[in-house]
Amino acid sequence: MALDDTLLDDPARLNEADGAGLLRAAAMAGAQVRATIEAAAELELSDRLDIGRPRAVVLVVRPGVSRSVTAVLNALLAPACPVPVVISETVPSWIGALDVVLAHTDDPYDSDLAGSLERAARYGATVVLSAPPDGPVASSIAGRGLLIAPRVLVPPELAFARALTAGLLTANTLGLLVSDVEGLADRLDSEAERCHPGHETFVNPAKALALRIADHTPLLWGLDQVAVAAAQHASYALGAHAGIVSDAADFRQALARPALHRAVTRSGGERNIFADPDDFSAEAPPPRAFLLAVRTGQAADGARYRASEMLPSADLLAPADEISADDAGCAAVLALRFELAAVYLGLAAGTIGGAGRYTPATA
Repeated sequence: MALDDTLLDDPARLNEADGAGLLRAAAMAGAQVRATIEAAAELELSDRLDIGRPRAVVLVVRPGVSRSVTAVLNALLAPACPVPVVISETVPSWIGALDVVLAHTDDPYDSDLAGSLERAARYGATVVLSAPPDGPVASSIAGRGLLIAPRVLVPPELAFARALTAGLLTANTLGLLVSDVEGLADRLDSEAERCHPGHETFVNPAKALALRIADHTPLLWGLDQVAVAAAQHASYALGAHAGIVSDAADFRQALARPALHRAVTRSGGERNIFADPDDFSAEAPPPRAFLLAVRTGQAADGARYRASEMLPSADLLAPADEISADDAGCAAVLALRFELAAVYLGLAAGTIGGAGRYTPATA
């Protein structure tokens, strides 16, 4: 990757390069949260989900941010959820009136999802859908489900905050989770302000992260299950905006790959300053390990200590060290930081930029 790192500290050039408005769109994560809360309130989500404890919650996974949002929700629910949580690409055949189905998509013409949700609604399941208001997907549950449509329009790859908020509101209302959704918007606004394009690299966490990732193969290793899910979204964002292939894994699983572990230890994450950036025959970019942590407590602290001893050169990203937030808030902040870092990398490397398909708007 031929990176023009001088671009990152030149707001005028950054603004010119970002003709598609991706930095502004990413910074609207907090606005997505507030708009989703408003939409849910107007739908009377809390009243319409007053159905008692469901038999099961089905999280339907579709392409895009849906996959990482589902992983985050599952990780948040897993420790103490009193009902089974099922992850599936389509609604299971056993779905019934006692079940709740939650799905997110930005593709209004996803025929597989439309058919699946139509079957769930026909069998009497409670369906909560985060999706555009037009098209076959929305029509599949018309009059029989709860559609939370976007009010702050951003590219699909930046819709993580909206999809997560819809999931958190659903889980909170069903009594399966307790998360501070109102406070989530403020946390994301604060992160967007810290990572503003006008702030120089040494005080901008997203720009600093972008430079740490540049010219490396990032290994995003989570120290807890929520962090692993956030790592999956980080990997998605780096691929979507910067064209960077990365590894996202549980730290313990990562250590079960000895050759990769040795490669990280040998490289120390350092950049070869003599390498020719235009020599595509050169060896692959050296790996750099990033340890992600969301949960806190004695067990989490112990995991962080052991990981830092085993990989002293690894970067540690632990939002709980910087902000006061619950696990959902920390995961969302981590996701946003990687989204912004990926956009900064994409602009500096030229993998994105110029006039694009996105026009900032609100409905």
